[in-house]
Amino acid sequence: MKIKVTQEKLSKALNNVSRIAIGKVTLPILNNVLIRVDNKKVSLVTTNLDMAIVDFLPVSSSENGVVTVPAKLLAEFVSNLPKGETIEISSKDTKVTISAGKYSSTINGTIADDFPELPEINEKTAIVYRMGVDEFKTSVNQVLIASSNDLTRPALTGIYFNTYDNILAIAATDGYRLAEKKLIEKVENEVKAIVPSSSLQEVLRSINDDMEEIEISFNDDLVRFRLGEIELISKLIDSSFPDYQKLIPKDCNINVTLKRDELIRVTKLAALFARSVGGSIICETISPDIFSVKSIANEFGENDSKLEAHVEKNGRINLNSRFLLDALGALEETEVEFNFSDRIAPILLSNKKSNKYTHIIMPLNS
Repeated sequence: MKIKVTQEKLSKALNNVSRIAIGKVTLPILNNVLIRVDNKKVSLVTTNLDMAIVDFLPVSSSENGVVTVPAKLLAEFVSNLPKGETIEISSKDTKVTISAGKYSSTINGTIADDFPELPEINEKTAIVYRMGVDEFKTSVNQVLIASSNDLTRPALTGIYFNTYDNILAIAATDGYRLAEKKLIEKVENEVKAIVPSSSLQEVLRSINDDMEEIEISFNDDLVRFRLGEIELISKLIDSSFPDYQKLIPKDCNINVTLKRDELIRVTKLAALFARSVGGSIICETISPDIFSVKSIANEFGENDSKLEAHVEKNGRINLNSRFLLDALGALEETEVEFNFSDRIAPILLSNKKSNKYTHIIMPLNS
């Protein structure tokens, strides 16, 4: 196996794939990156058994072959070589030589026979969606904040891709809050699949400024994200996601319109005084044009901030300040809707004009 490639291209590709090369004691080959050259097509591959990253590397010349080498070591060695250098990587048996100008190193690799086979998407039966990279990145970040880390409830540790009313939407919940974002309208194919949050975080890390479109393919128990020369293939979570549509309040009798930045500011102020009580703050409408956010009295003292708002009916609710700040950070418009019904019903947060993003927070005990 032999390839010639610039330092910048190789370093970028190795950084992309080496993130998931976290080997296990029982399977040390997972520390390695597989380098395959087949008819001038060069691919770098890593896997942790739950997901795999493939980077198709453009090279100036190549000779067929395949080998695996420690991913982190190779990535760090290449990143420290001078930019602009042409790097040659060649292998003989399991010895891999990397040379660039006056720099040279030989790394002990392993044969590729023991490298796990990559799962493949069936192109004929796959359900495929395409969308802009910027919109995808924004949408996934808006929803990820509501996903759970509780491994005893695996369905909640992922993002739920689902279709309804000819719309592709994503949703996540940790049992205390729920976020939904509508991704694509007028879709024809239906899908219901839970993608691990960790896989989506790797997809987000792989995005760069040169990418314009992402292709998402679902097939049986797999999903593939294709970003230019990068592919990430992940297992889906084999579980049932809650029927979250039933959790979204249909009618709220207390409706408040607020300036998003002002609400963020007063919530941060109240949160400073609510640290010893689990971040509990009180949100209250006290007149047709005044909304109050205050902290519960504790040893630090109290805080009560008021801001102008459009209020249709008075009400009061206790919330977790961090959850509220997370939701407000995900909203995009200058004005936001803050709607609820009573002290025990969830609040519904959304942008004033757009209905694509919805965030729900369960209240704390009064």
